[in-house]
Amino acid sequence: MHIDHVDEAADPRIADYRNLTDTALRRVREPAGGLYIAESAKVIARAVAAGHAPRSVLTQERWVPGIEEILGDHDVPVYVVPDEVAEAVTGFAVHRGALASMHRPVLPHPAEVLRDARVVLVLEDLIEHTNVGAAFRAAAGLGADAVLITPRCADPLYRRSVKVSMGTVFQVPWARIDDWDSAAAALRDAGFSLAALALSDDAVPLDVYAASRPERVALVLGTEGDGLSRTALDIADTVVTIPMRGGVDSLNVASAAAVALWALTS
Repeated sequence: MHIDHVDEAADPRIADYRNLTDTALRRVREPAGGLYIAESAKVIARAVAAGHAPRSVLTQERWVPGIEEILGDHDVPVYVVPDEVAEAVTGFAVHRGALASMHRPVLPHPAEVLRDARVVLVLEDLIEHTNVGAAFRAAAGLGADAVLITPRCADPLYRRSVKVSMGTVFQVPWARIDDWDSAAAALRDAGFSLAALALSDDAVPLDVYAASRPERVALVLGTEGDGLSRTALDIADTVVTIPMRGGVDSLNVASAAAVALWALTS
Protein backbone atom coordinates (compact mmCIF):
# COMPACT_ATOMS: atom_id res chain seq x y z
CA MET A 1 0.00 0.00 0.00
CA HIS A 2 1.06 3.60 -0.33
CA ILE A 3 -0.11 6.45 1.88
CA ASP A 4 -1.44 9.74 0.50
CA HIS A 5 -2.46 12.53 2.86
CA VAL A 6 -5.59 14.37 1.73
CA ASP A 7 -6.70 17.61 3.37
CA GLU A 8 -9.57 18.70 1.14
CA ALA A 9 -12.98 17.03 0.87
CA ALA A 10 -13.15 18.02 -2.80
CA ASP A 11 -9.94 16.20 -3.71
CA PRO A 12 -10.69 14.02 -6.79
CA ARG A 13 -8.64 11.14 -5.38
CA ILE A 14 -11.37 10.39 -2.85
CA ALA A 15 -14.28 10.68 -5.27
CA ASP A 16 -15.34 7.07 -4.57
CA TYR A 17 -16.38 8.16 -1.08
CA ARG A 18 -18.05 11.45 -1.95
CA ASN A 19 -21.68 12.00 -2.96
CA LEU A 20 -22.07 8.51 -4.38
CA THR A 21 -24.99 6.35 -3.35
CA ASP A 22 -24.67 2.57 -3.28
CA THR A 23 -26.60 2.42 -6.54
CA ALA A 24 -24.23 4.88 -8.19
CA LEU A 25 -21.21 2.91 -7.00
CA ARG A 26 -22.66 -0.26 -8.44
CA ARG A 27 -23.23 1.34 -11.84
CA VAL A 28 -19.95 3.14 -12.35
CA ARG A 29 -18.42 2.25 -15.70
CA GLU A 30 -14.86 2.12 -14.46
CA PRO A 31 -13.92 -0.31 -13.08
CA ALA A 32 -16.09 -2.86 -14.87
CA GLY A 33 -18.57 -4.44 -12.47
CA GLY A 34 -18.77 -1.45 -10.19
CA LEU A 35 -17.75 -0.88 -6.60
CA TYR A 36 -19.06 -1.26 -3.09
CA ILE A 37 -18.02 0.33 0.20
CA ALA A 38 -16.76 -1.71 3.14
CA GLU A 39 -17.05 0.15 6.45
CA SER A 40 -14.83 -0.56 9.50
CA ALA A 41 -11.52 -2.35 9.82
CA LYS A 42 -13.22 -5.64 10.74
CA VAL A 43 -15.42 -5.61 7.65
CA ILE A 44 -12.53 -4.66 5.38
CA ALA A 45 -10.46 -7.49 6.85
CA ARG A 46 -13.23 -10.00 6.14
CA ALA A 47 -13.65 -8.72 2.59
CA VAL A 48 -9.93 -9.00 1.87
CA ALA A 49 -9.75 -12.44 3.51
CA ALA A 50 -12.58 -13.57 1.21
CA GLY A 51 -10.52 -12.57 -1.83
CA HIS A 52 -12.22 -9.28 -2.63
CA ALA A 53 -9.89 -6.69 -4.16
CA PRO A 54 -9.67 -3.21 -2.61
CA ARG A 55 -9.36 -0.19 -4.89
CA SER A 56 -8.49 2.30 -2.14
CA VAL A 57 -8.92 2.99 1.57
CA LEU A 58 -10.03 6.16 3.35
CA THR A 59 -8.93 6.40 6.97
CA GLN A 60 -7.54 8.59 9.72
CA GLU A 61 -3.91 8.62 10.89
CA ARG A 62 -4.56 6.60 14.05
CA TRP A 63 -5.90 3.63 12.08
CA VAL A 64 -3.06 3.33 9.57
CA PRO A 65 -1.10 0.53 11.35
CA GLY A 66 -4.20 -1.69 11.48
CA ILE A 67 -5.03 -1.03 7.83
CA GLU A 68 -1.45 -1.85 6.84
CA GLU A 69 -1.79 -5.21 8.56
CA ILE A 70 -5.10 -5.92 6.80
CA LEU A 71 -3.94 -4.99 3.32
CA GLY A 72 -0.72 -6.99 3.38
CA ASP A 73 0.64 -7.16 -0.17
CA HIS A 74 -2.25 -5.26 -1.79
CA ASP A 75 -0.77 -2.31 -3.68
CA VAL A 76 -3.53 0.28 -3.22
CA PRO A 77 -3.62 3.91 -2.12
CA VAL A 78 -4.55 4.63 1.48
CA TYR A 79 -5.95 8.14 1.75
CA VAL A 80 -5.30 9.52 5.22
CA VAL A 81 -7.63 12.38 6.13
CA PRO A 82 -8.45 14.47 9.20
CA ASP A 83 -11.67 13.60 11.00
CA GLU A 84 -13.47 16.66 9.66
CA VAL A 85 -12.61 15.77 6.05
CA ALA A 86 -13.80 12.18 6.52
CA GLU A 87 -17.13 13.43 7.83
CA ALA A 88 -17.47 16.09 5.13
CA VAL A 89 -16.86 13.53 2.38
CA THR A 90 -19.09 10.74 3.66
CA GLY A 91 -21.77 12.69 5.51
CA PHE A 92 -21.27 10.78 8.76
CA ALA A 93 -18.65 10.35 11.49
CA VAL A 94 -16.15 7.71 10.37
CA HIS A 95 -15.30 6.28 13.77
CA ARG A 96 -14.85 2.56 13.11
CA GLY A 97 -11.41 2.55 11.56
CA ALA A 98 -11.77 3.07 7.84
CA LEU A 99 -13.78 2.86 4.65
CA ALA A 100 -12.60 0.86 1.67
CA SER A 101 -13.70 1.17 -1.93
CA MET A 102 -13.88 -2.45 -3.12
CA HIS A 103 -14.21 -4.02 -6.55
CA ARG A 104 -17.42 -6.00 -6.88
CA PRO A 105 -16.67 -9.70 -7.41
CA VAL A 106 -18.29 -11.75 -10.16
CA LEU A 107 -21.18 -13.66 -8.62
CA PRO A 108 -21.16 -17.45 -8.94
CA HIS A 109 -23.93 -19.40 -10.64
CA PRO A 110 -26.53 -20.72 -8.16
CA ALA A 111 -25.57 -24.32 -8.98
CA GLU A 112 -22.04 -23.57 -7.83
CA VAL A 113 -23.04 -22.42 -4.34
CA LEU A 114 -25.50 -25.32 -3.99
CA ARG A 115 -23.01 -28.03 -4.91
CA ASP A 116 -21.69 -28.79 -1.42
CA ALA A 117 -24.43 -27.17 0.65
CA ARG A 118 -26.83 -28.89 3.04
CA VAL A 119 -28.79 -25.93 4.42
CA VAL A 120 -29.57 -22.96 2.18
CA LEU A 121 -31.36 -19.70 2.94
CA VAL A 122 -33.48 -18.28 0.10
CA LEU A 123 -34.50 -14.61 0.48
CA GLU A 124 -37.41 -13.46 -1.65
CA ASP A 125 -37.70 -9.72 -2.36
CA LEU A 126 -36.41 -8.38 0.96
CA ILE A 127 -36.24 -4.63 0.48
CA GLU A 128 -34.60 -3.54 3.73
CA HIS A 129 -30.82 -3.66 3.60
CA THR A 130 -30.67 -4.10 7.37
CA ASN A 131 -32.75 -7.28 7.15
CA VAL A 132 -30.59 -8.68 4.36
CA GLY A 133 -27.47 -8.03 6.41
CA ALA A 134 -29.00 -9.53 9.55
CA ALA A 135 -30.14 -12.61 7.60
CA PHE A 136 -26.60 -13.14 6.31
CA ARG A 137 -25.25 -12.79 9.84
CA ALA A 138 -27.70 -15.44 10.99
CA ALA A 139 -26.70 -17.66 8.07
CA ALA A 140 -23.02 -17.36 8.97
CA GLY A 141 -23.49 -17.78 12.70
CA LEU A 142 -26.02 -20.59 12.63
CA GLY A 143 -24.64 -22.83 9.95
CA ALA A 144 -26.31 -22.09 6.62
CA ASP A 145 -24.00 -23.11 3.80
CA ALA A 146 -25.25 -20.66 1.17
CA VAL A 147 -27.79 -17.93 0.45
CA LEU A 148 -29.83 -17.39 -2.70
CA ILE A 149 -31.58 -14.08 -3.35
CA THR A 150 -34.29 -13.17 -5.85
CA PRO A 151 -33.89 -10.43 -8.50
CA ARG A 152 -35.76 -7.82 -6.45
CA CYS A 153 -34.01 -8.57 -3.16
CA ALA A 154 -31.85 -5.77 -1.75
CA ASP A 155 -28.16 -6.02 -2.55
CA PRO A 156 -26.05 -7.76 0.14
CA LEU A 157 -23.08 -5.57 -0.85
CA TYR A 158 -24.82 -2.26 -0.15
CA ARG A 159 -22.97 -0.47 2.64
CA ARG A 160 -25.78 -0.86 5.16
CA SER A 161 -26.17 -4.58 4.47
CA VAL A 162 -22.43 -5.16 4.78
CA LYS A 163 -22.27 -3.17 8.01
CA VAL A 164 -25.21 -4.92 9.69
CA SER A 165 -23.88 -8.32 8.64
CA MET A 166 -20.51 -7.49 10.25
CA GLY A 167 -18.87 -8.57 7.01
CA THR A 168 -20.43 -12.04 6.98
CA VAL A 169 -21.79 -11.34 3.49
CA PHE A 170 -18.23 -12.13 2.41
CA GLN A 171 -17.96 -15.51 4.11
CA VAL A 172 -21.28 -17.10 3.15
CA PRO A 173 -21.43 -18.14 -0.53
CA TRP A 174 -24.36 -16.47 -2.27
CA ALA A 175 -25.87 -16.04 -5.70
CA ARG A 176 -28.79 -14.23 -7.30
CA ILE A 177 -31.44 -16.36 -9.00
CA ASP A 178 -33.14 -15.31 -12.24
CA ASP A 179 -36.64 -16.61 -11.50
CA TRP A 180 -38.47 -19.17 -9.39
CA ASP A 181 -38.78 -21.78 -12.13
CA SER A 182 -35.03 -22.01 -12.70
CA ALA A 183 -34.27 -21.71 -9.00
CA ALA A 184 -36.66 -24.49 -8.02
CA ALA A 185 -35.21 -26.70 -10.74
CA ALA A 186 -31.65 -26.02 -9.58
CA LEU A 187 -32.55 -26.73 -5.97
CA ARG A 188 -34.37 -29.96 -6.76
CA ASP A 189 -31.61 -31.10 -9.12
CA ALA A 190 -29.22 -30.65 -6.20
CA GLY A 191 -31.47 -32.72 -3.94
CA PHE A 192 -32.99 -29.96 -1.85
CA SER A 193 -36.41 -29.99 -0.23
CA LEU A 194 -37.98 -26.50 -0.20
CA ALA A 195 -39.41 -25.36 3.13
CA ALA A 196 -41.40 -22.12 2.97
CA LEU A 197 -41.55 -20.23 6.26
CA ALA A 198 -45.08 -18.79 6.34
CA LEU A 199 -48.42 -18.65 8.11
CA SER A 200 -50.80 -21.29 6.82
CA ASP A 201 -53.53 -23.51 8.22
CA ASP A 202 -51.69 -26.59 7.04
CA ALA A 203 -48.20 -25.42 8.08
CA VAL A 204 -45.96 -27.82 9.97
CA PRO A 205 -44.58 -26.47 13.28
CA LEU A 206 -40.85 -25.80 13.03
CA ASP A 207 -39.89 -28.22 15.81
CA VAL A 208 -41.83 -31.03 14.14
CA TYR A 209 -40.21 -30.33 10.78
CA ALA A 210 -36.74 -30.09 12.31
CA ALA A 211 -37.13 -33.42 14.09
CA SER A 212 -37.32 -35.26 10.76
CA ARG A 213 -35.83 -32.74 8.37
CA PRO A 214 -34.65 -33.82 4.93
CA GLU A 215 -30.93 -34.18 4.37
CA ARG A 216 -30.77 -31.02 2.26
CA VAL A 217 -33.09 -28.11 3.05
CA ALA A 218 -33.71 -24.77 1.33
CA LEU A 219 -35.43 -22.45 3.81
CA VAL A 220 -37.44 -19.84 1.89
CA LEU A 221 -38.37 -16.52 3.52
CA GLY A 222 -40.39 -13.67 2.06
CA THR A 223 -40.42 -9.92 2.01
CA GLU A 224 -41.20 -7.75 5.00
CA GLY A 225 -44.92 -7.28 5.53
CA ASP A 226 -46.45 -9.40 2.78
CA GLY A 227 -44.31 -12.48 3.29
CA LEU A 228 -43.81 -15.07 0.56
CA SER A 229 -45.37 -14.77 -2.86
CA ARG A 230 -47.97 -17.23 -4.09
CA THR A 231 -45.40 -18.59 -6.52
CA ALA A 232 -42.91 -19.34 -3.74
CA LEU A 233 -45.58 -21.05 -1.66
CA ASP A 234 -46.73 -23.14 -4.61
CA ILE A 235 -43.26 -24.46 -5.40
CA ALA A 236 -42.48 -25.31 -1.76
CA ASP A 237 -42.56 -28.94 -0.66
CA THR A 238 -43.58 -27.97 2.88
CA VAL A 239 -44.89 -24.86 4.60
CA VAL A 240 -43.29 -24.43 8.02
CA THR A 241 -44.28 -22.04 10.79
CA ILE A 242 -42.69 -20.88 14.04
CA PRO A 243 -45.23 -21.37 16.87
CA MET A 244 -45.85 -18.01 18.54
CA ARG A 245 -47.31 -16.76 21.81
CA GLY A 246 -48.66 -13.54 23.30
CA GLY A 247 -50.91 -12.71 20.37
CA VAL A 248 -47.92 -12.21 18.04
CA ASP A 249 -48.32 -13.98 14.70
CA SER A 250 -44.80 -13.66 13.29
CA LEU A 251 -41.24 -12.42 13.73
CA ASN A 252 -39.13 -10.00 11.77
CA VAL A 253 -37.81 -11.86 8.72
CA ALA A 254 -34.19 -11.86 9.86
CA SER A 255 -35.20 -13.02 13.36
CA ALA A 256 -37.31 -15.77 11.82
CA ALA A 257 -34.33 -16.86 9.72
CA ALA A 258 -32.19 -17.10 12.85
CA VAL A 259 -34.76 -19.13 14.79
CA ALA A 260 -35.40 -21.51 11.89
CA LEU A 261 -31.70 -22.00 11.15
CA TRP A 262 -30.99 -22.74 14.79
CA ALA A 263 -33.72 -25.40 14.80
CA LEU A 264 -32.47 -26.97 11.57
CA THR A 265 -28.76 -26.98 12.36
CA SER A 266 -28.56 -27.55 16.12
